[in-house]
Amino acid sequence: MITIREEIASDVPAREALLDRCLGERRTAKSSERLREGRLPAAGLALTAERDGAVVATVRLWHVAAAGVPALLLGPLAVAPELQGEGLGKAMMREALWRAACRGHGAVLLVGDAAYYQRFGFSGDVADDLAMPGPVERERFLGLELREGALAGGRGVLAATGARLAPEALPLAA
Repeated sequence: MITIREEIASDVPAREALLDRCLGERRTAKSSERLREGRLPAAGLALTAERDGAVVATVRLWHVAAAGVPALLLGPLAVAPELQGEGLGKAMMREALWRAACRGHGAVLLVGDAAYYQRFGFSGDVADDLAMPGPVERERFLGLELREGALAGGRGVLAATGARLAPEALPLAA
């Protein structure tokens, strides 16, 4: 049985290993990572799927804004390779979006495969006036308004707005 729940501190090492396994070591070079660096995920919106005590999927949402208009940035979403294609990614997405809506958030943005994320209501049109702080293939930058008009007035480059990690939790510079 697989359980989707809020991430706890002891999940983090397994989460990081899962992300490396699914997305590769270059995952930290992506533009989305610039908005996550040194920040905490949005409260209640860091999710883990667990089976038999092992982390098998993860997704987090992060606070961002453009021109003062708040949104959440979703990612990364990862599912253990041996479970891909079984609907766990879909379940993680639905749970994350439901929890975001229940917490009163108005919009979610992400960088990802449009064909996959359209099934959840994401589209490039919603993010037309927004940009990531770095190189991103425009057709992969998608948005979903959980509340109609939530992104109205949002323009320009996204900026991180979430709570910062405590200094002792930041990785040491190389």
